[in-house]
Amino acid sequence: MTDAVVIGAGPNGLVAANLLADAGWEVVLLEANDAIGGAVRSTREVAGSYVHDTFSSFYPLAAVSPTIKALKLGDYGLSWSNAPSPVGNPLPGGGWALVHPDPGDTAAALDALSPGDGQAWLELYADWRRVGPAIISALLNPFPPVKAGVELLRRLLGRRGLERLLLLIGPVRSVGDRRFSGEAAKLLLTTNSQHADIAPTGLGSGLMGWLLVMIAQQYGYPVPRGGAGRLSQALADRFVARGGSIVCGAEVGQVVVRDRRAVAVRTVDGTEYGAGRAVLADVSAPALYGRLIAPEDLPASVKARLRLFEWDPATVKVDWALDAPIPWKDKPELSPGTAHIADSVDDLRRWSAQLSAGQIPDNPFLLMGQMTTADPTRSPAGTESVWAYTHVPQKIRGDVGGTISGTWDDRDAELMAERVEARIEQYAPGFREHVVARRVMTPPELERRNANLVGGAVNGGTSRLRQELVLRPFPGLGRAETAIKSLYLASASAHPGGGVHGAPGSNAARAALAHAR
Repeated sequence: MTDAVVIGAGPNGLVAANLLADAGWEVVLLEANDAIGGAVRSTREVAGSYVHDTFSSFYPLAAVSPTIKALKLGDYGLSWSNAPSPVGNPLPGGGWALVHPDPGDTAAALDALSPGDGQAWLELYADWRRVGPAIISALLNPFPPVKAGVELLRRLLGRRGLERLLLLIGPVRSVGDRRFSGEAAKLLLTTNSQHADIAPTGLGSGLMGWLLVMIAQQYGYPVPRGGAGRLSQALADRFVARGGSIVCGAEVGQVVVRDRRAVAVRTVDGTEYGAGRAVLADVSAPALYGRLIAPEDLPASVKARLRLFEWDPATVKVDWALDAPIPWKDKPELSPGTAHIADSVDDLRRWSAQLSAGQIPDNPFLLMGQMTTADPTRSPAGTESVWAYTHVPQKIRGDVGGTISGTWDDRDAELMAERVEARIEQYAPGFREHVVARRVMTPPELERRNANLVGGAVNGGTSRLRQELVLRPFPGLGRAETAIKSLYLASASAHPGGGVHGAPGSNAARAALAHAR
């Protein structure tokens, strides 16, 4: 019998386990895979001398997360690395929209492309410096964030308070049009907003775009030196150093409930781990409520609300080992770690509309990572470890390009990879000539590697307003507590959602500790 059992050794499960161990609890962490990390892992399977992150790579939210900072993971071997520029977009007419390390340099570059946009950028950054810390606190703390909410309201007031409010709630397209005249600055806002699954015309997309691009401006888009797996390993080493126990290859089959209280966890091989105080689940909400809890232990109201849960779009990810840096048609002034491929804000709106209609887009928006640019240890000198991903519908009704069936067999994987490469070639002619090796991961393959990525969904459920705050994972209190006593949801399906910031794990651990007291 231990004090707590944590299900899942992804970043949220590892954070939760660490916080409970810090409180003196005896904790066992169960992981279904043969290795820890969840969606924060890296391997050399694409090519032996190249490190590729299997899922996520850049961690801007970790850079601002109070939880991650407080764990002092540098003491356990973690170090961060940044590219010369955190993020940028090649422009169809030539040149780049780039975030420079210094906001003044970003403003000067934007002003050269469209006079007046530089000053508008600096005003946007000033808004961030005033309001940003309160927003981060409100987002990454348990809901409702009373103290952080009061502070946020206080900082929103004053001169230009209405503009700041519109920035938080408005669609990113409207925010960009109000603030900027040129396409470059608008693209920086809009492409960053698409790290979530909110359309450029959707409410809340302005906040997401502003949040991420301003974090890029202030902190960069850092990556763990040596690969994403170094972050997971540091979390695991810290946990074990505090007396914690990790069991890999331990797939959980059931949360044992007695008298409406979670008392143990049983793996598929029949091994039972008793939990004297709490069970914390870093699994998706549908997996927890639909599979791990026996139907007779689940209230009817929860079963009804579970049907409302909505996944975010599916993902196709392609990794390449290149024998040279990407041959961009227009070499950027500073090489960005993250590159976004979109022709315009209208192009993004069209792409988003195709996704919403269940169509595989013909001209996909790409999120790309130049990993050796961000961290020179990722591949030999003069080469590049690269990835790109794009979204496709969870339920496919057709393909705008007319060639992909949506079954995601080998043929579909090849055709989608070719579509992605053709998109890159528009801005980097000759890209294909430098490919040494390639890996294509379709939605079923992503889910096979990580059961939380259901259908290739990488954010633990849609980020649209209808499934955020008190509505996440479905209408309720938006907290880590579940319908079962001593059972807590610690995954990205819980508030505040996807991203490597540790907040769902932290919130679940704090809730468990509070209830135990």
